[in-house]
Amino acid sequence: MAATAAETRMFLEVRRQLQSALLILGEPKEGCMPMDISIMPSSLQMKTPEGCTEIQLPAEVRLVPSSCRGLQFVTGDGLHLRLQAQAELGTKLISMFNQSSQARECCTFYCQSCGEVIIKDRKLLRVLPLPSENWEALVGEWCCHPDPFANKPLHPQENDCFIGDSFFLVNLRTSLWQPRPELSPVEMCCVSSDNHCKLEPKANTKVICKRCKVMLGETVSSETTKFYMTEIIIQSSERSFPIIPRSRFVQSVITQCLVQLSSARSTFRFRIQGQDDKVYILLWLLNSDSLVIESLRNSKYIKKFPLLEDTLKADSSSAWSAIKVLYQPCIKSRNEKLVSLWESDISVHPLTLPSATCLELLLILSRSNANLPSSLRHMNSFQVAFLKM
Repeated sequence: MAATAAETRMFLEVRRQLQSALLILGEPKEGCMPMDISIMPSSLQMKTPEGCTEIQLPAEVRLVPSSCRGLQFVTGDGLHLRLQAQAELGTKLISMFNQSSQARECCTFYCQSCGEVIIKDRKLLRVLPLPSENWEALVGEWCCHPDPFANKPLHPQENDCFIGDSFFLVNLRTSLWQPRPELSPVEMCCVSSDNHCKLEPKANTKVICKRCKVMLGETVSSETTKFYMTEIIIQSSERSFPIIPRSRFVQSVITQCLVQLSSARSTFRFRIQGQDDKVYILLWLLNSDSLVIESLRNSKYIKKFPLLEDTLKADSSSAWSAIKVLYQPCIKSRNEKLVSLWESDISVHPLTLPSATCLELLLILSRSNANLPSSLRHMNSFQVAFLKM
């Protein structure tokens, strides 16, 4: 983007499946009127007496200038208009375990926050998805004989990894009874001084990274540990630890969970809750085919929170694939009635994360909402936000 003193904020949301776009051009500063706007298939150009701003669109996006409609000026926002747009479909989100060849490799588990090795050179022979949380009730409905799975929890064997909605289940039996270097970076409340496994009460079963003190998961039994997807990076042992900004990683994991759950179970409403079952966010997935292009974003919120520092490195104009969500914060006893209604609604799916990560996600949503044009920040009683894929 080449810009002069005539810098004007631009927001463009392209819906890939609908092949439509919403364009908002912010109000120019005093003295920058009149403004001449030119829309071309691959760029936007804004001319004022002070200069010219030209914004180049990504190569996969093409606008149809002749389709402009719904032109209106919104005070505080600027010029709104809709038009047709052609954009290539985004790549599908693929879990690293979707490819069987990679599942047979030796993997290393890292703490995402600091890069500490949690499990080293673990060969995973079986990587299997867990059934839904209500699978036992369904078995009881379908079987005409006593439930063969009653009181038989699904726990992984030594070279297994079971995948839940937001977590991995891994067997650490060998490591616990015969401590190895692969577990040295982790403080586990179930290991006693004589190196034997002794589980303490449930309140003390957290798995904590020794270096950065972040909660990574929980011990489910004396042999099984649950690691949350938002806290762990699983990488082939032949590769080095990938440095991914925390905000970007959290958004990527959450969007993958939401898109996969909505596709597999036709559910679009979620309760984001901590490991203590406390609800932090009510979230409604609107769509997952958005491409957002914006320029001259407000960085005042970024400077206050280290979690958002990676966005400072971006160019003043950026494009990214995203999901669009509605959300309601539920901290400090907010929206208690709505939380009660959603908890009793079987169509609302719970998504459990560490409590600290729930607060991180709420901060990311709040920042996204604050950076939207004011007319797009609310829909009915919900707040609107985008999460990057």
